[in-house]
Amino acid sequence: MIKALKISFCAILLSGIAPTSLTAQTMSAEQEKGIQKFNTLLSIVNYAYVDTVNNSQMVDNAIVAVLKELDPHSVYIPKDELQKMNEPLEGNFEGIGIQFNILNDTITVVSPISGGPSEKLGIQSGDKIVNIEGELVAGVKITNSGVADRLRGKKGSMVNVEIKRTGEKKLLSFDIERDKIPIFSLDAAYMATPEIGYIKINRFARNTTQEFDEALLKLKKEGLTDLILDLRGNGGGYLNTAFTLADEFLGDKKLIVYTEGLKQRRENYEATNRGNFEKGRLVVLIDEGSASASEIVSGAIQDWDRGLIIGRRSFGKGLVQKPFPLPDGSAVRLTTAKYYTPTGRSIQKPYEEGKDAYYKDIVNRYKHGELFSSDSINFPDSLKYFTPNHRVVYGGGGIMPDLFVPIDTSLTSDYNSKLIRTGAYNQFILNYLDKNRKKLSNTYPTFKEYNSNFEVNNDLLEDFYTYAEKKKDIERNLEDIATSERLIKVQLKALLARNLFEVSEYFEVINELNEAYQEALKVLQNDEFMGLLEDNKK
Repeated sequence: MIKALKISFCAILLSGIAPTSLTAQTMSAEQEKGIQKFNTLLSIVNYAYVDTVNNSQMVDNAIVAVLKELDPHSVYIPKDELQKMNEPLEGNFEGIGIQFNILNDTITVVSPISGGPSEKLGIQSGDKIVNIEGELVAGVKITNSGVADRLRGKKGSMVNVEIKRTGEKKLLSFDIERDKIPIFSLDAAYMATPEIGYIKINRFARNTTQEFDEALLKLKKEGLTDLILDLRGNGGGYLNTAFTLADEFLGDKKLIVYTEGLKQRRENYEATNRGNFEKGRLVVLIDEGSASASEIVSGAIQDWDRGLIIGRRSFGKGLVQKPFPLPDGSAVRLTTAKYYTPTGRSIQKPYEEGKDAYYKDIVNRYKHGELFSSDSINFPDSLKYFTPNHRVVYGGGGIMPDLFVPIDTSLTSDYNSKLIRTGAYNQFILNYLDKNRKKLSNTYPTFKEYNSNFEVNNDLLEDFYTYAEKKKDIERNLEDIATSERLIKVQLKALLARNLFEVSEYFEVINELNEAYQEALKVLQNDEFMGLLEDNKK
């Protein structure tokens, strides 16, 4: 029955026209036959089927089945879920702070929301939530609203989730304290050196450009001439925001991106004369978690030789979705076109092998070594494009950086992973601050004094390891501690900074371990910037 439903709805949806506005003049004969076939089937089922049927649910299932045959980003959104899907870009809410998709009947974490409870505990992109409060939620046809009902709740309330993580044999258990989820799209803005500013953006929300302008103005007053823009882990958001942010860096009339599809003719998006940072030296940081709007911005900057892109190949999401309302208040977000950078590169990575293979792409990059060595990435000559300075850039999905920075696993260990998963870091810091906040605030009244003078000494480390043993039942592993000690020290200092000051100060401390960030500073400080832009010609 579903197969028959798929045929008729495919005819409707692929027309690119909302079903409520279809007329005899706009439909082909084949599409009309499909609708008639579907209506006839429903009539037959309701007339002759042995049991009572839920027509609404049957149609919903048919729509989902149709969209599964298309691309990974065309989705059906029931009426009661429309508002909830937009909340991370619009306002705020109380919960555990994750963006998720339901893939293969399993809740899959797209990304933890920066600054939220899940991110603090170390929940990662790709984690699969199997149990919530002991209730099995995988393979039971849970809905988006069902997930929200279980994971949202009043600030301060607790919820336990068990997660399946790639590479881990056992389920990982997390006790998460719900909180008000921050919706600010700008995580950090500070001066890395007297001349180099750093701004980190976690999503492209409605107010992102305004937040960026305010931060940029503040940093300019502090001496900013060069900028590091961090888009690592930024999964996108509003595309209009991508255009306005890219406009900050590009001159008047320069092409930012264009869209084109089988039934949508080419549409160009060009910069205006309003940019607030069109002249200074610019470095953009990206990685495999940078998608969609992040790729539009970094692609435009790279194609115009406006700045250097540092990091790892971005996700590769370059499909345009357009919302089409359905009669019952639900909607379909249907892919209608693709995004292309100014040189003509398609941002979208291949998806012909289906959704499962599409979402396993990042795992495959890890397995094939792409996240560790640029030598594992091979592009045919057909995917070569040239910038105005005749630098080679590559298509084929995602944005390839100008300077590759591999994942650094030298400080990781099983012991440290357990500390993160169990919430030992955050809970220890909160307990420590309960006893020492006044003393710390008096000793370090400003972040500058704290960052320069505070050290995680052996006494503090001993207290932390003892806390993990007694409260979290995490046995010390001296070999792992030796491997991760530097990471543990920096993480403790950064978390203290976040609780004593602001989120931005957390990143100012933790970026000590950020290899891409350190590479950006090196390039800008050693006057290599223009040479890399001009000399990378092949």
